[in-house]
Amino acid sequence: MQIDLRHVYEDEDRHGNVRIYFWRGKGHRKIRIREDAGSKAFRDAYDVAFAQDTLIRPKTREHAAGHAPHATLTLPKPGTYRWLCARYMAECPEYLQCDPQTRRTRMQILEATYDEPIAPGAKDTFADMPLEYLSLKALYVLRDRKLDLPGAANNRVKALRQVFKWAVAPNVGIAKVNLARDIQLFKPANADGFHTWTIEEVRSFARRHPLGTKPHLALGLLLFTGVRRSDVVLLGRQMVRKGWLHFTEKKNGRRKPKARQLPVLPALQHIIDNSPAGNLTFLVTEYDRPFTGNGFGNKMRDWCDEAGLPQCSAHGLRKAGATIAADNGATEHQLMAIFGWESPKQAALYTRKANRKKLAGSGMAFIDLGDLDGIEEVDDPDSEDEA
Repeated sequence: MQIDLRHVYEDEDRHGNVRIYFWRGKGHRKIRIREDAGSKAFRDAYDVAFAQDTLIRPKTREHAAGHAPHATLTLPKPGTYRWLCARYMAECPEYLQCDPQTRRTRMQILEATYDEPIAPGAKDTFADMPLEYLSLKALYVLRDRKLDLPGAANNRVKALRQVFKWAVAPNVGIAKVNLARDIQLFKPANADGFHTWTIEEVRSFARRHPLGTKPHLALGLLLFTGVRRSDVVLLGRQMVRKGWLHFTEKKNGRRKPKARQLPVLPALQHIIDNSPAGNLTFLVTEYDRPFTGNGFGNKMRDWCDEAGLPQCSAHGLRKAGATIAADNGATEHQLMAIFGWESPKQAALYTRKANRKKLAGSGMAFIDLGDLDGIEEVDDPDSEDEA
């Protein structure tokens, strides 16, 4: 029977029996599908294999050579919560167009919910819960299991919202209502998120890591471009043309590429000209290789600790740049162009703070009680002595 599905591979064993696998090719494991070809069970098995394989990365020479052992797939029960998540990761175009790191993170978040008991002390887990019993109250249980980690709880809710958003689409029709849409997010303990560097903290970092060092180059690139750490590790000399930096943001780069152009300020050019830099990327590791985003974040963490700034981070410099620009009069649309924001909502956070600061400075003059030294004591006509 002809199977018109991507990545389906057939071979024969020594007895002439045809075996069917899901296999994306070299570097991926083969996932055996034992269901009858053409049946609904086969399609369910294929969908789950597709979802599970999208994020597999070779970890051994055996995997890298394409000779990883065959794996038998354990299928979720059709119509269950785990089945829904597997179908989402196999079929949702928005998910499949995300970059590998985003897909991996979302998959890990969803898979962590499978083994959660449906109630305290219950043996049954969410993995096998039929969709007809999956209520808003049940999803709140998944959120509240992370009550001590508000950020992780909110990430669960956001992942569930994406699953149900896809499931209720007219062309999918697995669910009738996006239950997760109405789940309230927790307010983070620190509403401002990452600590925003102060000018003095920038100077302290620069004193500990002076001009000519790799940390100082990182400081300059982050502060004078306002890019994310995932982008700063990709910047290089070949991207500079006629004094402008041309690059495409890594975030949503596969799904919605965003080209950026930023002027290379004289202060940044001075730092680049007097710093050790790689050929294709300005920032390189001790092995002369480009940093990964996470690797650079860890290195920046070490450099901040060395400068006595444990509260500071790479992302905090991006916020510092936005704060400085807003305090100096940058408009919301100028901030959007500098930092790559699509909506003025994020920029408004900084302009509002800057405007409050200016208004407070000018408004304090209205708190005027006149000459306090010249105020004469006035007897209270209702005092006890007068009575």
